[in-house]
Formats: sequence, structure tokens, C-alpha cells
Amino acid sequence: MLKILKYSFFDLMRSRWSYVYFAFYLLLGIVLLFLNNDLSKAVITLMNVIIVLVPLIGTIFGVMYYYNSKEFTELLLAQPLKRSSIFLGQYLGVALSLSMSLILGLGLPFVFYGLFESSAIWDFSLLLITGTFLTLIFTALAFNIALSNENKIKGFGYAILLWLFLAVIYDGLFLMTLIMFEDYPLDKVSLIGTMLNPIDLSRTLILLKLDISALLGYTGAVFKQFFGTSFGLIISFIMLTVWVILPVLRIIFKSKKKDF
Repeated sequence: MLKILKYSFFDLMRSRWSYVYFAFYLLLGIVLLFLNNDLSKAVITLMNVIIVLVPLIGTIFGVMYYYNSKEFTELLLAQPLKRSSIFLGQYLGVALSLSMSLILGLGLPFVFYGLFESSAIWDFSLLLITGTFLTLIFTALAFNIALSNENKIKGFGYAILLWLFLAVIYDGLFLMTLIMFEDYPLDKVSLIGTMLNPIDLSRTLILLKLDISALLGYTGAVFKQFFGTSFGLIISFIMLTVWVILPVLRIIFKSKKKDF
């Protein structure tokens, strides 16, 4: 698996799209620091971009890499290699290369601007950690979609639909549910609903860490009471880890059962 991971990783690092992805974040970090002239404000602005863009890029790259390397994958399958090792190696290669582009692209301008001497270092670190989690989660989900659909158009369509649902539609449905049942105690429901969506969970964690939960009103107070504690933070990272593990387990299961 390590050899396949290494090959996939370096194959993507040689790809021009990896350089475009890295350059985008590098330029974004420089522009935000130039415009805001404040690390804390730049982190808040960056959050809105990371929460939406990272899942989209992870989803598209995951699906695209699977379909483009299909012939090479079939060649590997003819060798005495475990199927799970092949697909896990490819998945980790894609996810790690995207994560590295994200961390280096955003990290370099902030480090040169004096991140280590600023109190915003912990907020920025949390931003990168949640961004890495979202990359791992949505790349795994993309591989699951691609493994389940031979047709490229269907695969890309389902992948974009998944991102659209979790990034936009889910929030609308969740908000409508809270409004419809506002007369009932919905504290636990809102907490569970947030944990069932990795994008919402990541956004809530960052908002609370930046101490701007007051913008969320009553819901923010509930989240602050739970997610603002050490226990809530641990549970949140456990849930993000579960969001990574479950799709990875399905990749292993699906690769063993799939007829290539």
C-alpha cells in the first residue's frame, strides 16, 4: 500500500492542478493579509472560503483521479496485490497531496507575516486541522461514489450533488426544521444535526474558537455550552474522525465486492 500511496502522491504532486491549488491558497493568504492587515480578521475571512471550497476540491479531485487512473488501477489489479491496498493507497495519495497543498499554501504567508508571534496561531491551527479533516472526508466520499458508478457523468453528478447537499441544502432543511418545531426543546436535536454534517461541525468549531458565537444567537449559546468545553471539543474531533473512518471502511468493503 505504501508504494501505491507514494506513487499516487508524487503523481499528483507533479500534476499542474496541484500547483494551481497550492498557488490559489498562497495567493489567497497573501491577499487577505494585505487587505486585512490583521491575522485574526484574515482567519475569520479564510474560514468562509475553507469551509466551502475544501470539500468541493476534495470531492472533484477524488472522483477525477479515480476515473483518470482507471486503466492503471486495472493493471494493478492483475498483480498479486490486495484490492484494499490499491484503493487505500490511491485515496491516501490524493488526500495527503491536497492536504499538503492546503497547509503549505496558507501556512507560508501567515508564517512570514509573524504567525508564531501572534495569539491567532491557535485559531489558524484549528482552521488547518479542520481543513485537513474535510479533505480526508470528502476525498473518501468521492472514492465511494466513483467505486459505485462506472459512468463518469453519473459519478461527477452524484459527487457535486453530495457536496451541494452538505454545503447548502442541508443547512436550509435544518433551519426549516428548527423553525417548524421552535415550540419544542431542540437543544439536543440541533447538536446532533450539526454533528451529522462535517461541514456544519467544522464551521461551528471554528466560530466558537474565534469567540464570535454570539452571531448565532440562542443556537450559539447552546453550542458554546457544549462545543466550548474540552469534552465538546473532544467529541467533535471524534465525530470528524468517524466521518473519515466510515467512508474508508466502505472503500475497503466495496473494493473487495466490486467486479472489475
